[in-house]
Amino acid sequence: MKKPLSRFIAIMVCAVIAGVIALPSSLPVSFTLPESVPIEQKEYSFELGSPKLDFSFFGIPVQRTFEFKQGLDIQGGMQVVLEADMSGIDELDREDALESAKQVILRRVDLYGINEPSVQTARSGESYRILVELPGVSDPTEALRLVGQTAQLEFQLLKQPEIAADATPEEATASAGIEIIPTGLTGQQLKRASVQFDPNTGEPQVSIEFDAEGAKIFAEITQENTGEILGIFLDQGLLMAPTIQVPIITGQAVITGDFSLDEARNLSIQLNAGALPVPIQVLEQRTIGASLGQQSVTQSIQAGLIGLGFVMVFMVLIYGAKGIIASVVLLLYSLFTLALYKILGVTLTLPGIAGLLLSIGMAVDANILIFERMKEELRLGKPFAQAMEQGFGKAWDSIKDANLATILTALVLINPLDLAFLNTSGLVRGFGITLFIGVVLGLVTGVVVTRTFMRLFLRSSQ
Repeated sequence: MKKPLSRFIAIMVCAVIAGVIALPSSLPVSFTLPESVPIEQKEYSFELGSPKLDFSFFGIPVQRTFEFKQGLDIQGGMQVVLEADMSGIDELDREDALESAKQVILRRVDLYGINEPSVQTARSGESYRILVELPGVSDPTEALRLVGQTAQLEFQLLKQPEIAADATPEEATASAGIEIIPTGLTGQQLKRASVQFDPNTGEPQVSIEFDAEGAKIFAEITQENTGEILGIFLDQGLLMAPTIQVPIITGQAVITGDFSLDEARNLSIQLNAGALPVPIQVLEQRTIGASLGQQSVTQSIQAGLIGLGFVMVFMVLIYGAKGIIASVVLLLYSLFTLALYKILGVTLTLPGIAGLLLSIGMAVDANILIFERMKEELRLGKPFAQAMEQGFGKAWDSIKDANLATILTALVLINPLDLAFLNTSGLVRGFGITLFIGVVLGLVTGVVVTRTFMRLFLRSSQ
């Protein structure tokens, strides 16, 4: 009895934490005490809401709010289809150029402060397109300026101004800023950036190669400014600031640092975005209002609650006390799912909500299989406790296989490896993500939580 009791306590603690996280960001509460209560103040009002974390952990600031992230179809925003002009790009470099353009646009919209943007590439024949979804955009003109401009890569010297020996403190302070000196070296002269590995340490690093004109300019810069900092700017934002260690006259250089492999790859992509500038034009711009999305969300929630109610009534009528436990577990499952969406930062779209509602309906399947197996064992005359344990054991293979098939289907829809022959639609991926989370969580609650509750409350003969 001790083990089921300790599990039950752990489950209820998790349920309380999940309930707090799943609360809306602001939930006003007010109530009035009856006149018969001998207290002068009768009316009370306050606000409940999900927690906001703001503390320091070993000197590392931790700031986190738990809110539902809404997709473009729910909160509204703008959808832009861009066409990349590849006429000036070699055939072998076009895929890299398209990926570079995608990374630059992602970086721009991140700097603009857009929550949960979606940037996807698509190729059809000789057409290279980028689909950009910007939820919650309030200034479409500014957003179009961000996504429709060709990337500009520039190499500029960063120097500390010299301070005269007889300068006053005020003059020294005024001269303390970094001076940016243009060099004339841009992404137009950069042939290619790629990831390579240090032959001595095996650490990833980024190699860059300039054309003949760029090699000449780069040689002059490195010869005259050895020991200085050469800032690399992308779209007027500082990408990185390596130090010139030795003069380089070959036009080939290596950028070293404490890079991880992903960091080195991202840097090479960003450099190539300026090395292979792709002219971009806007093919289509569409502003999406949020009113239709909110109405659809409300209707979806109403439908989900009605469906959940029908499932719970069915379980209670067919399975009695076991059905009541299954219904309670189903409510806990819903609570855990909402909290997990907030913790993981899942972006909710209308298809994603459909995946959530579908997974809620599927979460009860495991209970039905277990209960039916238990009935078979009871018909054989076995004691209730033994029938319950064997029911869980014999139903596990069917539960595992059914859920595994759904999990694999959800992974195909999500396409985590971004395979070209599979789905790349953000809306379909949203459906797959919520379905995947729902099925995995339903597998845990349907077996572990239900078994704990039944061992604790239905141990006696039924």
